Amino acid sequence: MLDIAEELHRWVEQGRDFAVATVVAVGGSAPRQPGAALAVDADGTAIGSVSGGCVEGAVYELCNQTLRDGETVLERFGYSDEDAFAVGLTCGGVIDILVTPVRADAPARPVLAAALAAAARGEAAGVARIVSGPAELMGRVLTVRPDGTREGGFGAHPELDRTVAAEAGAFLDAGRTGTLEIGEQGSRCGAPLTVLIESSVPPPRMIVFGAIDFAAALVRVGKFLGYHVTVCDARPVFATAARFPEADEVVVGWPHEYLERTDVDGRTVLCVLTHDAKFDVPLLKLALRLPVAYVGAMGSRRTHLDRNRRLREVGVTDLELARLRSPIGLDLGARTPEETALSIAAQIVADRRGGSGVSLTGAHTPIHHDGDSAPARRIGSVA
Repeated sequence: MLDIAEELHRWVEQGRDFAVATVVAVGGSAPRQPGAALAVDADGTAIGSVSGGCVEGAVYELCNQTLRDGETVLERFGYSDEDAFAVGLTCGGVIDILVTPVRADAPARPVLAAALAAAARGEAAGVARIVSGPAELMGRVLTVRPDGTREGGFGAHPELDRTVAAEAGAFLDAGRTGTLEIGEQGSRCGAPLTVLIESSVPPPRMIVFGAIDFAAALVRVGKFLGYHVTVCDARPVFATAARFPEADEVVVGWPHEYLERTDVDGRTVLCVLTHDAKFDVPLLKLALRLPVAYVGAMGSRRTHLDRNRRLREVGVTDLELARLRSPIGLDLGARTPEETALSIAAQIVADRRGGSGVSLTGAHTPIHHDGDSAPARRIGSVA
């Protein structure tokens, strides 16, 4: 539900009753990943999506039902051979959906409201809910923050809350959403449990070096993909907010000096569009040694070979060079800045999701990859 936290936070502030349906697990070619949510308020207003349209109507009715009876339910939706356009996924996948009523008088509402408020502000927050287990635990919520503090709990045993909080903290550190399987011994409540852990983290960073026309197009695509986009260039006449109005920030400074002092992480993507050795070499020498998700550099194949030679001369190893996506982007035959930005974005997505970049037509590769979703973790099982 944290993927629609901003809207849900407004509903909480307005005192609305609502039910939220959250994707817990997927199989096959399901269109949405765990954490995707659809919410319905008491007036019938709906926000979000759990399937891209396949089962939205049925989930909408399920939300209305849980609002009426106050019961949390877990429902599975899958492909129906008898009627593919009935309550099923025509793509052939399977999704498990947890539907939880969030009434104004619900004991867990203040805890959930705090997590929604944090996520709406762009802060990191994690939410854990019971998917399957004893009925008295359903609907309860435990939330965690990056500093290790937690709110709420399941009311079964303090050790269960500590275990889930620790695991949720690990999910939050990785920015992942998924399920946690806890065996009967570990749950301390006489039954095995399945716990959904959702993480909301600030948007990943895209840093574009080189204030050129291609950069302006890449900024637009980066924002569309949900990145916090920074443009950096040492030339103040080009690095201006007026030229890049959609960028979150525009920095005037030598690229490698800015990269030395700014924060990056395992989700950050670095796009080097300067194709000028005096900028590229010191920047890429540093970038290829940082734990970031993607490093790409623009230039012709001749520029690429010359740049690699210069990087080797300053001590960059072949193993480090293997991380460099150069020439940047996928082979789309791109010519315009917009087409080139699409080519770069396609490569970033393929790297992130584990895609091959080949045409799906005639291929036998999966349409959806699970590169960013966490597999179920199992702890406390009885041998």
